Amino acid sequence: MTRIVETAHAKINLALHVRRRRVDGYHELETLFAFCRDGDTVTVERAETTTLTLTGPFASVLANEAQEDNLVTRAARRFGERFGVTGGHAITLDKHLPVASGIGGGSADAAATLRALARMHDVALDHPELFALAATLGSDVPACLLGRTARGEGKGDALEPLPPLGDRPVLLVNPHIGVSTAAVFGRWDGVDRGPLGKGEALMVAAAGRNDLEPAARSLAPQIDAVLALLAAAPDVALSRMSGSGATCFAVFDHGDARDAAARMASERGWWVLPTFLR
Repeated sequence: MTRIVETAHAKINLALHVRRRRVDGYHELETLFAFCRDGDTVTVERAETTTLTLTGPFASVLANEAQEDNLVTRAARRFGERFGVTGGHAITLDKHLPVASGIGGGSADAAATLRALARMHDVALDHPELFALAATLGSDVPACLLGRTARGEGKGDALEPLPPLGDRPVLLVNPHIGVSTAAVFGRWDGVDRGPLGKGEALMVAAAGRNDLEPAARSLAPQIDAVLALLAAAPDVALSRMSGSGATCFAVFDHGDARDAAARMASERGWWVLPTFLR
């Protein structure tokens, strides 16, 4: 195959418990990952050298970033080194997910690049070395490579796949605010509020929490209004901030209720993505 197209599925954290700071500087986490049907799109074609072309509504945000610093090109370079692939790849990233928004945009893009390259070069998508490589790119990249509902522990990269969530309607909303993951973790109060439960993902998530939400809300008070709108929407099974923010989500019982909430959020000038869980 000379051309592969992969969706970089938007990631949400149904719950995110921060247990402690580790000696390596990371934090010990317990989280429930879920993924949406939609996201960015990564297209990979064989070429003499590796290049990255940015398109889409959020391309300009990354335009001033050096290509070698982008997670997509780092993923391609490390894939070639790990699996002995010579030659290059022309990669196009169609960027539709907001940057620094808690829904795994860069991690999802890197994971989609790894999946595309694995398919192109006949590497199994569940190859242990592929997941080991993903872990060197970021703590969320292995989960995004898996791309399905899962429990994450450790840095978030010790994964336990869970049953899919049955194409539930979900709405993602961001108030056009990017927040620094490092800054949010830096404001975490250090209190261990207990473990994440076990069982069916949405039930466990509903009994859980996002321990980074207070820190993110202190940095970006606009999150308060998003959470209030989603919590007040009818037929919501679960609403919460995802990751380190500022994107928030609501899982709905019915698509009509999701779409009505999307219209209300859009009228406020916020970024919205009405989609489905995978």
